[in-house]
Amino acid sequence: MGRWEPNARMRLVRAAIDLCAEQGYEATTVAQVVERAGLTKATFFRHFPDKREVLFAGQEEHAALLTAGIGAAPEGVAPLDAVAAGLDALAASFSPEQHEFSARLTAAVAASPELQERDALKTVGLAAAMTAALADRGVPDPTSRLAAELGVLAVKQGFAAWADGDRDDAGALAGEMRTALESLRRAAATLG
Repeated sequence: MGRWEPNARMRLVRAAIDLCAEQGYEATTVAQVVERAGLTKATFFRHFPDKREVLFAGQEEHAALLTAGIGAAPEGVAPLDAVAAGLDALAASFSPEQHEFSARLTAAVAASPELQERDALKTVGLAAAMTAALADRGVPDPTSRLAAELGVLAVKQGFAAWADGDRDDAGALAGEMRTALESLRRAAATLG
């Protein structure tokens, strides 16, 4: 591929995930990523501040999609139903290509303490975005925080199930996230 072909960002993500799956995150360098992607270091650093961030591409977009989905939920719905609308909006942005590399990405994160730390920070950011979106709807604290935390757990559980599943469409991801959210709703109801 020529260096000026479109989708440089996704090419970098795919190259980084492939290399991390082959040789581990710690052994993977930015130079290897750009060589595999057929791009330059300058292009890499236009898209990502460091090699860790290439594996977490899209966090800001994910937070914005969750926020927009929660905000667009019908008036008067329960907080978890608004979260479900946010999950649907997020899931709609995922492609079959992302499904194809999702299991390798999950394995790379699980194998690296540094990536696990970054994943935890991502989780905090998503929870904060959902909490703020729920607060904007008038959901009081701590209800907004609890609903957001359940939403984050649903994202993680739903994504893991989707990554392991055969269906690669966004509808399947939305279904997995909603199933996880419903399971969490039932579990929360048993807390007494």
